[in-house]
Amino acid sequence: MSENRLRRLESETEPDNVPSLNFDGVVCFGGVDWWYHNRGHYDLQMMRELSGKVPVLYVNSIGMRAPSLREGPMFGTRVLRKLKSLARGLRQVRPNFFVYSARTPPGAAASKPVMARFLAYQTRRCMKKLGMQRPLLWIACPPAGTVLDHLNPEVIVYQRTDRMERFHGVDHDYIAAMDRMLKARADFTVFCARALYDAERSTCRDALFLDHGVDFQRFAEAAENHRNSGYIPEDMTHIPSPRIGFIGGIDGHTFDAELFIDVVDRLPAHQFVMVGASSLPDGWCDRENVHFLGQKDYDAVPAYMAACDVLIMPWNQNEWIEACNPVKLKEYLAVGRPVVSTPFPELSSYADLVTVCRDAGAFADAVDEAFVNQGDSHLRQKRVQAHTWMHKASEITKKLDDSANLAPSNLAGPASG
Repeated sequence: MSENRLRRLESETEPDNVPSLNFDGVVCFGGVDWWYHNRGHYDLQMMRELSGKVPVLYVNSIGMRAPSLREGPMFGTRVLRKLKSLARGLRQVRPNFFVYSARTPPGAAASKPVMARFLAYQTRRCMKKLGMQRPLLWIACPPAGTVLDHLNPEVIVYQRTDRMERFHGVDHDYIAAMDRMLKARADFTVFCARALYDAERSTCRDALFLDHGVDFQRFAEAAENHRNSGYIPEDMTHIPSPRIGFIGGIDGHTFDAELFIDVVDRLPAHQFVMVGASSLPDGWCDRENVHFLGQKDYDAVPAYMAACDVLIMPWNQNEWIEACNPVKLKEYLAVGRPVVSTPFPELSSYADLVTVCRDAGAFADAVDEAFVNQGDSHLRQKRVQAHTWMHKASEITKKLDDSANLAPSNLAGPASG
């Protein structure tokens, strides 16, 4: 928003005379990559919903850190998947929803003036193909804030869903500086964790707390299908009950590998089903009752959750987790399975539905008890039934209605290359 326009808005005293801002599309600089990350992430789900009103250009994460040879085999995996993403160009992935991988270096390197201009140039080319001239700019990856002065957005939204400056391997000072700049310049900053919102709302120009949604119908139907037909994904049919599931990324900054292995060793008759990509070193867990099934398409994830007897969240206890609100919590509850977790602040709203344990002994006992006594699955589902992504997106549009009217879609047609 220009300074002149801001001053004009601030000078208005009669609500009926406040001019409306109009945007004809959304440009989202995402925190993940559409082509290889789980599509349940906050920014992807919000863009899916907003694309029902205006065209959306989702720019895959430009990254906060460069891959390192010290990562071992993971280095090659990261480089290869990013090259494949770049090769796709601009693609339409659903009605009104387009995805693009920008050619720009990750992290602080993107802040160089020439790189910022090049990122903006690529973005404007995509916008032109989609007929966008007055975008709402949604920033979920802090380094993308370098484009603010090059795209002239009508509205700026900053998505502060994690303490990105605490992410392992990033330039902490640079990410923290970008975070401060975005909170000061965004029309509003959206938080999905209450602890982070309470700690930082005063540092924002405007702030909104809006926690994660859930594709409730998708997960509830998977639970019903399993209950009625006993359906189990093919690569789980050889795994006997009790099946204890963890579904999500297995990463060192979030996942407590030491606690998990201790729990596994205490429950040798239980089978642990791990569904998700792992960035931990090869061979970190070689127990026979642990089954690594790899990352699955988002549409397939509910069936894996529903086929488990108990679902777990063994998180590290650190600053990242203290400020997080895992989307899988509501997904777990939507399939109705009992949940056992290590503590984090956002669990306070679900204390009656989730068993919280701080050490491996208590965690293992809780998992065993949850398998024997499944509790009330319908009560768990009922608690999250209204928390759909459609409802969450409607809260965003209500907030935007204070300063913008959603314009009719003006697509230029499918794009490629």
